[in-house]
Amino acid sequence: MKVNSFHILRVGVAVTFLWIGVLIFKSPEAWGGFLQPWAAGLLLIPLKIAMIATAILDISIGIALLAGFLTWPAALLGSFHLIVVLIVSGINAITVRDLGLLAATIALFTSSFPKFKINN
Repeated sequence: MKVNSFHILRVGVAVTFLWIGVLIFKSPEAWGGFLQPWAAGLLLIPLKIAMIATAILDISIGIALLAGFLTWPAALLGSFHLIVVLIVSGINAITVRDLGLLAATIALFTSSFPKFKINN
């Protein structure tokens, strides 16, 4: 990936994670409504607390990506998080956003994962 496109993608995904985190903080119960009933039933903590923890995770991923600090671990964590989101929320109005973000986080991960050289 070219350097410019990498940074544009990194910043765009970062802002999206930050924005979603802030929106979840503003209305955790509403965002918890996207959980499938079976998934909500698995929670060991109240839904509001789980959603606040999700907001903190989203904001943390966004900050790491925005800062360009440890991009590949942040992108990997974002990918795993989005896979979980897709599983527990099912197919709904925001699935398209999550699929696009998942593809973007995978692209960031694969582009920023350290290349190791083996010296002979």
